[in-house]
Amino acid sequence: MTELARGRGLTGRVTAFDAVVGLGEIESSAGERHQFHCIEIADGTRHIELGADVSFDLLHKFGRAEAANIRS
Repeated sequence: MTELARGRGLTGRVTAFDAVVGLGEIESSAGERHQFHCIEIADGTRHIELGADVSFDLLHKFGRAEAANIRS
């Protein structure tokens, strides 16, 4: 089961992104790290620049929170 937490106003920076496998990581402004898959990039491009400042929501699935609806 998944649950999306929207409207929390989370911001951060992309600290890792592997375009070949589509996986990345965002460090929130609070210092927490959240992984994401490229399908969660809101503009549909499936690519994001390393170091990009972003806002995002959290998607709770499989017992952890992942970044979702990522907007730069």
